[in-house]
Amino acid sequence: MADALLKHLDLDERRLLVELQSLGVTVQDERVGAARGGAFAGRRGGAGPSDALFMWVRGLPLTVPWQAGYVDRSPYTVHLTDGGGTLYRGEELIGPVKLPRRPRIYDMTTADGTPYWRIALLHLDSIASTVVQKCIYWGTAEQCGFCGIELTRGEQTIPVKTPAQLAEVCTAARDHDGAVDVTLTTGSINRRDRGALYISRCAAAIKDACGLPVQVQFEPPDDDSVLDTVRDAGVDAVGIHIETFDPDVLAGVAPGKAQCGVEGYFRCWERAVEVFGRGRVTTYVILGMGEDPALIEDGCRRAIELGVYPFVVPLRPVPGTLMASTPPPPADYVGSIYRSVSAMLAESGLDHVEAKAGCARCQACSGLSAWERVFKREEARARDELPIYGRG
Repeated sequence: MADALLKHLDLDERRLLVELQSLGVTVQDERVGAARGGAFAGRRGGAGPSDALFMWVRGLPLTVPWQAGYVDRSPYTVHLTDGGGTLYRGEELIGPVKLPRRPRIYDMTTADGTPYWRIALLHLDSIASTVVQKCIYWGTAEQCGFCGIELTRGEQTIPVKTPAQLAEVCTAARDHDGAVDVTLTTGSINRRDRGALYISRCAAAIKDACGLPVQVQFEPPDDDSVLDTVRDAGVDAVGIHIETFDPDVLAGVAPGKAQCGVEGYFRCWERAVEVFGRGRVTTYVILGMGEDPALIEDGCRRAIELGVYPFVVPLRPVPGTLMASTPPPPADYVGSIYRSVSAMLAESGLDHVEAKAGCARCQACSGLSAWERVFKREEARARDELPIYGRG
């Protein structure tokens, strides 16, 4: 059935993207000499995107798992040669892929000798940082099963980034590597503002230094007035991530976050949309954790009606996390949710292209945008097929 679907252009594109992100890809690095390692961008651990190989597939940005054990069973392989990258599905040639060059900022350091890559990483064209690489839930019964935030602390990153450090690195990323926005996330560092106040100070320093659009990501704060403070710092968009709309699954995989409750997230989103505007608030929705699909679709529908963009992604089990042995979700299941949610987005007029910063703008960790494009084409064709007197 998969081979038959691959014959249709739209289905080919969409199935390719969803399979790559559900199954992952192995890498055969066949380069020699100075070229080896020069154009191979990947990431291990961290808060996200974790276990990510960054590349462009048929013009779409994509992050694809490449480190986890289940990737060995994937039919997809990227062959890297001195002439570039080529993607195969088994023995079938899919076509060329583009991998980003090593960012110039990775060879730069601060005045005190800290490498820029320990402060922030370039995710395709977004410069991103986990501002505080620790979380009050880590190592406790409240730890999120899918998160690897503290796996890289000390080895690959510094635990706490300062506003001045982030402003310096983000400015350099704009000037030397063409970064177009900034994404800042953090572990929850307390049970009050959850880290939103500190991350907004960092955002303000970045805005003052280079003016790039900034999205910040944090848990719902106890006091909604924190959202006004975040806005006043110059933040353009916020990510307040529920992870799943299934309350039983949320309690099981993210017990710390579950204390807010699903309705608590909706209350926070409602206020956040009032503060930042429709389409400027996003939430992660992870598929493949044992959830009831009906609850996912109902939750996405409610969020979209509020003006919140649900950024739907497949579970990418990260080595070293509590859910490392959980299998990724089937591609068909992920595709069915993408189709349903993209139809809701089209009906509501909520479009990721209007996002100024963050995950919704980048879209590389999800295949949702491919389904959105199909609905746009279908709408355009329907308008063109209307008789002249029926057009607006």
